[in-house]
Amino acid sequence: MKDGMLDLETFGTDPDAPVIAIGCVEFDAEGIGSTFYRIIDLSTIVGNPNMDTIRWWMNQSDEARNIFKDSAPTVSIQQALVDFSEWVNTTGIKRVWGNSASFDNVILRNTYKECGLKAPWMWWNDMCYRTIKNLHSGIKMSTRSGTHHNAVDDAISQAQHLIEINNLVKVGL
Repeated sequence: MKDGMLDLETFGTDPDAPVIAIGCVEFDAEGIGSTFYRIIDLSTIVGNPNMDTIRWWMNQSDEARNIFKDSAPTVSIQQALVDFSEWVNTTGIKRVWGNSASFDNVILRNTYKECGLKAPWMWWNDMCYRTIKNLHSGIKMSTRSGTHHNAVDDAISQAQHLIEINNLVKVGL
């Protein structure tokens, strides 16, 4: 499996948005592989929070907001980035898909830079799930599992949908 579907939860929508959770799943045309998930200790976030996004979080489901509970296992942003790099290198992921050409991948790459680290994939391997999804809007996601706005659950659902699209129109997985 050489593809990874990335999903972030953030406190903003700009390229410098603070990352509060990282989820990713490795996948290929045959299915889903291993997953990665880290919740970030909010005292270590970097970037510029957006108050509208923080208010938006207040209106999400209890399940989605569980990442803010004291009982949620968290790591520093630096540790999450190191862990993610190790996971990407271990899995052999080359292409990283995000749900927008200007969101997940850009924000995470910017966070790596802000922390003085190098992203574990090359920029030319940034892929856009949203573009494929919109080009094939007639192919709806057949199943949605997990919690909306949980980074790893969203990554899994998006990867499953991309696999469904690929099985019908061969987008190159």
